[in-house]
Amino acid sequence: MNKLTPKKVTSKKQTFIQGTMILLAAGIINRILGFIPRIALPRIIGAEGVGIYQLGYPFFLVLVTLITGGIPLAVAKLVSEAETENKPQNSRYVLRTSLMLTVGLGIVFMALSLWFAPWVTRRILTDSRVYYTFVSMAPMLVIVAISSVYRGYFQGKQNMIPSATSSIIETIARIVFTLWFSYLLLPKGIAYAAAGAMLGVMAGEFFGLLSLYWQFRKERQHTDSPLNASRQETPTRGLFPRLMGITVPVTAGRLVGSFSYLFESIITAQSLAIAGIVTSVATAQYGALQGMIIPVLLLPGALTSSLAVSLVPSLSEAAARKDRLTIHKRLNQTVRLALVTGAPFAVIMYVLAEPLCRLLYNNADISGMLRMLAPFALFLYVQAPLQATLQALDRPGRALFNTLVGAVIKLFLIWYLSSQPQYGIYGAIIAIIINSIVVTFLHGYSVSRLLAYRFKLLDMLKLVAAMVIMAAITTYSYRHLPFESTYVVQFLAALLIGLAGFLFAVFSAKLVSGRDLKRMPVIGKWFGSSQEPKNPAA
Repeated sequence: MNKLTPKKVTSKKQTFIQGTMILLAAGIINRILGFIPRIALPRIIGAEGVGIYQLGYPFFLVLVTLITGGIPLAVAKLVSEAETENKPQNSRYVLRTSLMLTVGLGIVFMALSLWFAPWVTRRILTDSRVYYTFVSMAPMLVIVAISSVYRGYFQGKQNMIPSATSSIIETIARIVFTLWFSYLLLPKGIAYAAAGAMLGVMAGEFFGLLSLYWQFRKERQHTDSPLNASRQETPTRGLFPRLMGITVPVTAGRLVGSFSYLFESIITAQSLAIAGIVTSVATAQYGALQGMIIPVLLLPGALTSSLAVSLVPSLSEAAARKDRLTIHKRLNQTVRLALVTGAPFAVIMYVLAEPLCRLLYNNADISGMLRMLAPFALFLYVQAPLQATLQALDRPGRALFNTLVGAVIKLFLIWYLSSQPQYGIYGAIIAIIINSIVVTFLHGYSVSRLLAYRFKLLDMLKLVAAMVIMAAITTYSYRHLPFESTYVVQFLAALLIGLAGFLFAVFSAKLVSGRDLKRMPVIGKWFGSSQEPKNPAA
């Protein structure tokens, strides 16, 4: 063998379904674990403390988007192409270049955050107590920047295990340190306790990065020193312009979402003040919506995020082969999985909103917000996979336009409705609902035109019927089961009975088939082996 020729390495590449299920399992674990601080933190620092924490968070998201933005997706796409073409030198070049770029930007924005923190918290935000939280989040920018590149690298190799493992480690560390630091700093005041919660988030990100780096080093040991090998083979010319060509429009699209979230927090606070609501109450209402209700609503996002992440390299490979059949197949799987998995959550959040809020937060007063948002949650659940489809098929500009249109509509409605006393915080909720509908329809229309793809209306009608059946069963069970003195048992029993009714309806309508179950990793063997031919793209 020629000494200059690197050994071909067999990577731990998973199929689309396997990769999705690995990320889904990690996502479900993270969402369940993540509710520990969501439940405990309001009991430690109260809704007002959560509001202080949440007011600083949109700024962090904007800065993270400026630093990383579309780089993880660009890295995943280019590494996936390099692996398909058996060009490991391209993968290493993309990784090194992305790391240098994001670390440099992370350091710059960390310094700017610390420098401008007094002005931002005093002039832009309505509550100066956010200063300590703002300062606490600055060092996290560099950590998140590095982690995002490594995640994109592993996802491009279609090895979802490192991302899944690191996310679980990050979540566990965040739980421990968020509650610990907020509790330790609580005697100094709510502002310090909220800052302690942000420091806990930073600790979680740090441990997640350590996990990613350890797994990267472990992979290097099994690839016969790929860094040395890549020095002996010149990377393909034009990789950096391609990296930037993907990164810039995707970053712009995500900046629309991040700035929308930032302006949403500012406009909501200002509008509530115009409506005559005092600062402390407005902060508490905003904290309840963004820190308590929205996380419950986005719980099925564990699946949609997993689908979106797995979809990018899978569709990129299929597009490189000009395999439209596989692209359509992936879209059918993605939309169906997102809707079928998200639907029972939407029903539960609507029918059992009051006992759910009482169980999680010991606060039934906020259940009205959840009940109002729940019927429209399905639009949010399919939005991420549709946006990932546009990005994977080199249409990030279209995704950007759709997101921008929705953001403008949402911000205008928040300003117009929330400033009126009769609406208050519910004006922001109406704006969020309309935004989710508009953006999802625009993404769906764009995907349909791009691929001559038709969404299956019959499947949608079957799903709505299954949701109505579940809602009726759950409502009847909750009202008539003999557990009125123990609302927790009554809630769990109604939930399980309603879920059983939904599963029966879904399988009867063939929204989920035995073949789908056979294709699932781990549990597939319980239903017999699939007779489908093995396809690496499957």
